[in-house]
Amino acid sequence: MKHSDPAMMTANELLVRYRDGSLSPLEATEAALARIRRYDEMLNGFCLVDEEAALDAAEASTTRWRHGRPEGRLDGVPTTVKDIILTTGWPTLRGSKTVDPAGPWADDAPTVARLKSHGAVLIGKTTTPEFGWKGVTDSPLTGVTRNPWDATRTTGGSSGGAAAAAAAGMGALHIGTDGGGSIRIPASFTGVFGFKQTFGRVPAWPLSPFGTIAHVGPMARSVADCALMLTVMAEPDPRDPYALPYDGQDFGSDLHHGLSGLRVAYLPTLCGVPVDAEVAAAVRAAAGTFESLGARVEQPEPDLPDLLSVFQTLWYAGAARLLAGIPDEKHPMMDPGLRKAAAAGARLSAVDYLTATARREDLTARLNRLHQTYDLLILPTMPLVAFGAGQDSPRPEERPAEWAGDLESWCDWTPFTWPFNLTGQPAMSLPCGYNRADLPIGLQIVGPRYADTLVLRAAAAFESAHPPRWPDLA
Repeated sequence: MKHSDPAMMTANELLVRYRDGSLSPLEATEAALARIRRYDEMLNGFCLVDEEAALDAAEASTTRWRHGRPEGRLDGVPTTVKDIILTTGWPTLRGSKTVDPAGPWADDAPTVARLKSHGAVLIGKTTTPEFGWKGVTDSPLTGVTRNPWDATRTTGGSSGGAAAAAAAGMGALHIGTDGGGSIRIPASFTGVFGFKQTFGRVPAWPLSPFGTIAHVGPMARSVADCALMLTVMAEPDPRDPYALPYDGQDFGSDLHHGLSGLRVAYLPTLCGVPVDAEVAAAVRAAAGTFESLGARVEQPEPDLPDLLSVFQTLWYAGAARLLAGIPDEKHPMMDPGLRKAAAAGARLSAVDYLTATARREDLTARLNRLHQTYDLLILPTMPLVAFGAGQDSPRPEERPAEWAGDLESWCDWTPFTWPFNLTGQPAMSLPCGYNRADLPIGLQIVGPRYADTLVLRAAAAFESAHPPRWPDLA
């Protein structure tokens, strides 16, 4: 869908307009900043906005385009950085009162360095829960981030500020992170596109305290924008010891190849977890769309064990490691839920951790075997839609009736995202419908490890059949 408002244009649309001279990077950046000034007091998607630096960068980009010398693939595109990612000259506070704003802030993380080298205009940093630890976005430092579709609802997390910014037109491209669904949860709740690519595809530094389940990835308003952003983000950086060998892929090259002949497994749920009826209906309809576009869709029943304890062992151990690096006298300033998770992690033994690692390896092998039969898996991103803002878990009336009792942690209500952090597979969330309250519903497309282009290709085919729409903030 073409947009007349530069703030709602995709990065690819902006670049076309820059090239033909009908729009300048300065005009696009001014439009994004105007949306931030108008709507972010309500949404709280940003913890830092640097208008002066953004306008200076946009003016320099405008001059380059005017002289026919754009710098890289993203020259002049308004872009945000999640406040987990280091950025030279800007504090990276990670949603925590324990971090000293004075810095020094002298380093760019690999993703920021790559985006800058391609001319992206950085406009600010987006909100996160403290150290990105949970599936909603609120923190002791920045408060509650709200959903552009309904400001009484959560964006999800932990990349909730990035998701709010994307849905509201406050920038075209957004850096997110995903250690258990932190890109895909908010993408599902806000109706944007979020991609957790194969582990190691995007270099990261400093490495996450949560270890090899944590990814850095793109969030945007189209599949093509995610592909464009990933092409840049995947460029090499020697600081990441786990980075895959750089192969120079253009992740947008296969977007128009369609679904014909692909073998797709439609999974209404995993491990029998209940799914909201409207979510289930939308994802079932999406499976029908895949079939109508030429895919061969089947509904297998894979033998997958319940691995919540495995994920929590790895996650809680990471939380314990995180708090071990923060002086004890600062701990009372932190989110009580993070402190509780860290305490659980501190009680774990090395044997507990290695046992969880072995079970993680078994899950990866099982899914590798499933992909011998199926090119892709499709399933709900989330079993429910966005619930009330300012709470860590959905209340009983906000979740499927079959979910009895308390949900003790965010992992309990995100059962379809974190399994693919354990396996390191590429997984994307994209909008596939809306419920009766006009809240977005997310479809998750999962591919075998390294098949990032295949996931993007399938997502682009679905997007072409079901274009997204955006909230009416007025």
